[in-house]
Amino acid sequence: MDKIILTPHKNFLEPLKPDNIPGLISFWNFKKSGEEFIAEQGQPYCLHSQSGYLYIVKDAAAGPGGTALQLEEGQWLSLPRNECPDLNIHGKDGHLTLIAWLKRKKTKTRHCEFIAGQWNETNKGRQYGLFINISVWGSEDRVFGHLSRNGGPTPGYRYCMDGAMGANKVPYEEWVMIAMSYDGHAGYAWFNGNFDAYPGTNPYLMPGGLHDSGTYGSDFTVGGVDRSGETGNFFKGYIAGLAVYNRVLTAAEMLALYRCK
Repeated sequence: MDKIILTPHKNFLEPLKPDNIPGLISFWNFKKSGEEFIAEQGQPYCLHSQSGYLYIVKDAAAGPGGTALQLEEGQWLSLPRNECPDLNIHGKDGHLTLIAWLKRKKTKTRHCEFIAGQWNETNKGRQYGLFINISVWGSEDRVFGHLSRNGGPTPGYRYCMDGAMGANKVPYEEWVMIAMSYDGHAGYAWFNGNFDAYPGTNPYLMPGGLHDSGTYGSDFTVGGVDRSGETGNFFKGYIAGLAVYNRVLTAAEMLALYRCK
């Protein structure tokens, strides 16, 4: 996959809003504090807070929209599997792009930070999940688009090792747009609108499609993930938007979304 190189003519690339791009499943643009957050565009799926009342903050730098959901360590949201069939992406034709606009803050102890996806390690219900700071390949603080073919650990390993890891480290206290995508053959990690190439792990070859976790598989969760019999791997910081598509976006589409404010 080609990486976009910005030229003096970069201003001719028009910024796009999530619903301007084909294949949108849902886009959450967090605007109002509360315990339920309905997707503003695409399918009106509702994220339910599992941590009580959650607050929205205003920040002109947060894109798109200038508002963001504040998550303290331990706070997370869930969307039951049976309420979001279009997010149940699996099989050889299960293609996707998952994008998050966020500002990261330091957790009490360093650990994997889950952003969003359908990923349940306890019940071997892994499908796809966007993480930061997965250290399975000896690198930290990077975008990691976790993928699973069998729902459980990668054969020969204790944990699932499959996924695309980018080259750039995700900073603290800075707004970024991170993303993962999968086309049935390989996974890709993205950072600030560009394909974040990293030899050996991005792109990450994984043909055969994503695991089908069935009726009792993973819910779609945000900010935390089910592992070792409880929710953990909490993200701390702000999320200004989440978008999920049923296709792999092009490099031009990714860059245009990054420019969206």
